[in-house]
Amino acid sequence: MRSDLSTEPVRVFLLTENRLLRDALLRVLRNKEDLLTVGAISFSSSALDQVAAVYPDVVLFDTASLALAGPRLVSRILKVAEKRRAVMIGMDEDEETFLQAVGEGVVGYVLKDASAIEVVRVIREVAAGGAVCPPRFAFSLFRCAARDVCFSFKPRREAIFGLSPREQELVRLLRGGFSNKEIANQLKLSEYTVKNHVHRILRKVGAKGRLEIAERCQSESTRPLSLLEPSV
Repeated sequence: MRSDLSTEPVRVFLLTENRLLRDALLRVLRNKEDLLTVGAISFSSSALDQVAAVYPDVVLFDTASLALAGPRLVSRILKVAEKRRAVMIGMDEDEETFLQAVGEGVVGYVLKDASAIEVVRVIREVAAGGAVCPPRFAFSLFRCAARDVCFSFKPRREAIFGLSPREQELVRLLRGGFSNKEIANQLKLSEYTVKNHVHRILRKVGAKGRLEIAERCQSESTRPLSLLEPSV
């Protein structure tokens, strides 16, 4: 990881299919004392080796490279250039392409109508440890983050009584009104094993019967998150 106090220029590798774009970026970057272009190529079978050989700090792609090379291009490049950062120039305002790029490891994203000054700013920011995307795509990231956070909180709520994953599964079936025999058939367990699970759940939940198990777990799962104790 580069230090903010480093006097060494940021080493930039251009991997773009559009030659006009590549040449324009080369002219811009060569005029920046704090940026050093260490490679400028279109994608080929040797691209991974060429990137790995020059140790860039930032690799700049365009979406045409993704289309030509297929999925996981960015992650493959970052794997051979460990701890390097990726910037993508999007040729279209396509949310799916943007999210795919972020999923592969891109931390800087600009659109084709970005100015040279903006591209340089993004390169500098990601090299310093930041992440940048167009404001029009920020909502997409918030939406995805909100969805993932909601999913991550569900197990904490279900495990409020310290129930194991198997016990949580039994609770959901108990809520559905299934008998021990029906649960045993569905989970491919013996009735004796199911009965033992139910007894352990009763003790953990502090319930006196099957119906109370469902009621207590349901009430705990719907409490406000701020009132829930962190799982241990």
